[in-house]
Amino acid sequence: MPDEVIIVDNNSTDNTSSLVKKYSFAKIIKESRQGKVYARDKGFNSAKSDIIGRIDTDSIIPKNWVAHVKEFYAGSDHHKQAWTGGCYVYNLRFPRLAGLIMSVIAFRMNRLLMGHYILYGSNMAIPNKMWKDVRSQVCRNNGIHEDLDLSIHLHQAGYQINYQQYVKVGVEFRRVLRNRNELWENLMMWPNTLKVHGKKTWVFGWVGALILYVLSPFLVFNEWVARLFGRDPLDEY
Repeated sequence: MPDEVIIVDNNSTDNTSSLVKKYSFAKIIKESRQGKVYARDKGFNSAKSDIIGRIDTDSIIPKNWVAHVKEFYAGSDHHKQAWTGGCYVYNLRFPRLAGLIMSVIAFRMNRLLMGHYILYGSNMAIPNKMWKDVRSQVCRNNGIHEDLDLSIHLHQAGYQINYQQYVKVGVEFRRVLRNRNELWENLMMWPNTLKVHGKKTWVFGWVGALILYVLSPFLVFNEWVARLFGRDPLDEY
């Protein structure tokens, strides 16, 4: 079990609050300023544990996720490293293939563009002290990817990012199914983040975002067909 579980209610309109009350080990806190960066700050600043683990509301973590993170930080040689893992996309037609594409474009390509791995907000952990060292420097900008922004500031502060691809969480690509314009705007946050930090390689981020945009319709999982044939997207993982 984790030492504490914090859920940030960032103006939710569903039944999140009532669900959290069912679990005595979980605590819900509210952040009225809309946006992931403000929700992230509220949650991280409220955490009392030495290690801050972060997942998203749609993350499906493996049963040993907390144990793995604690084991990783049990060694003193990891105290100056941020940790992140990979993913599979459970609402797309090919979960493992989508996760592989994500790995190649988001992790490998960003490493080439910036010279270091990035943190993936749905599957990451950092020491609390590390967050305190950079929290006054990170950008409060809802038009960029706050996990990528945090990665850049941690690297600038001299910290390393350890990427363990085999520790995967399930994630949902909601924008693929809802609105193509919204998907495009979200993908453009990648090159925009690089631009904000003066990275001339932002154009390659734009190309990567375009590839994801073009490929996304071919990966969409048809939920109606799934119900018809009794298939579960997780069966493919």
